[in-house]
Amino acid sequence: MASSIKQQQDILAKLNIQELNPMQEEALAVIEKETNTILLSPTGTGKTLAFLLPLLKTLDANNPEIQALILVPSRELAIQIEQVARNMGSGFKINAIYGGRPIAKDKAELQHLPAILIGTPGRISDHFSSNRFSKNSIKTVVLDEFDKSLEVGFENEMRGIIHQIPTLNKRILTSATQGVEIPEFVGLVKPKIINYLKNKKDSKLEIKTVVSLKADKTQTLVDLLLHIGNKPGIIFCNFKDSIAKVSDVLQKKNIHHTCFSGGMEQRDRERSLIKFRNGTSQLLVATDLAARGIDIPELKYIIHYELPMAIEEFTHRNGRTARVNAEGIAYVLHSKEEFLPEFIKKTEAIDITEKAKWKPQFWTTLFISGGRKDKISKGDIAGLFFKQGNLNKEQLGIIELKQDCAFISVPLNIANSLVEKLNNSRLKKKKVRIYRI
Repeated sequence: MASSIKQQQDILAKLNIQELNPMQEEALAVIEKETNTILLSPTGTGKTLAFLLPLLKTLDANNPEIQALILVPSRELAIQIEQVARNMGSGFKINAIYGGRPIAKDKAELQHLPAILIGTPGRISDHFSSNRFSKNSIKTVVLDEFDKSLEVGFENEMRGIIHQIPTLNKRILTSATQGVEIPEFVGLVKPKIINYLKNKKDSKLEIKTVVSLKADKTQTLVDLLLHIGNKPGIIFCNFKDSIAKVSDVLQKKNIHHTCFSGGMEQRDRERSLIKFRNGTSQLLVATDLAARGIDIPELKYIIHYELPMAIEEFTHRNGRTARVNAEGIAYVLHSKEEFLPEFIKKTEAIDITEKAKWKPQFWTTLFISGGRKDKISKGDIAGLFFKQGNLNKEQLGIIELKQDCAFISVPLNIANSLVEKLNNSRLKKKKVRIYRI
């Protein structure tokens, strides 16, 4: 027991977390004891850690096979959970596999099986069908954001996966939405429900209405952005065509941004999020894919450029700001002719004629062609930029280390000279290419 507590304290220290919140404490106690658990808690409350901590306690260090399976509705969520699990430094191998990347990459990573396998139902189903590994040691299945997986049409894949696991004896379901019907194939028997949605504190979210005099709302959007100033925020659209239109207008106005939608290649989606996280871009123009299941920091505001079609979309979009105890604003942008859905309470339209001070872009992102598999650490990268790049601490931005590459944010005004100095440098034993993206 003492060693278990010590391991948990070590993990929290690695994640820079002082203590677990009440939801995580309750989840840890319940999941350890129960065979079937449903965890309901708002976005941003730490559900990933809440199920990973008790999951680690079920693993056998002497078992070389996959022991736990985490199914997620999106690639971004798979990557996010993998990152959190690895940062915990448990000593267990963890891998994420998902559609949008070559199967060959999966095969290479699965040559040495992980204890925990994270993946989208479609890709996991492909590997199950090909019998690429034994399923006989999988005791635990986590269906993270299970309502979203059902919503986007993964029911058949999830049914097939669960039916192929002969030794399954522990099920954990998580969601930020209440009242979702759980299909019979999941096999939940008398689940213990941990519900922190009902205990949700009064939101500090403000909803403000912005009226466009024209049916084309792009100029009003630009005026609103100039009114807000360049703080991090998301502009939500309903369609990828709308994203392209908004992006084109912002580009012409020299408003730096990145885009994020299901129609983009996985690599481009991932890089958009990296640039948004590290401050290269202050704006993300996105579909509802960005409303949940992606790893981005707390935001001061979001904009509904196009009105959501259902209350669930409205709730999840708004959940990207005013999370936990923070304050935030959701701007609802609509033309005079547009009908506001009844779930959006009309507020008095705000005046956006006053402009905020707009600061020029400070950070940009460099790509480094080496990562974890080359035994490269964040410390190695920081050392290279400090010693050979002559950066000081204020000039070293966020470093994101991946399996086969890395990304670092640096000041825009010295980025080109850094590339000239450092491209083809050696990190550990690998000569790496470095360039701007």
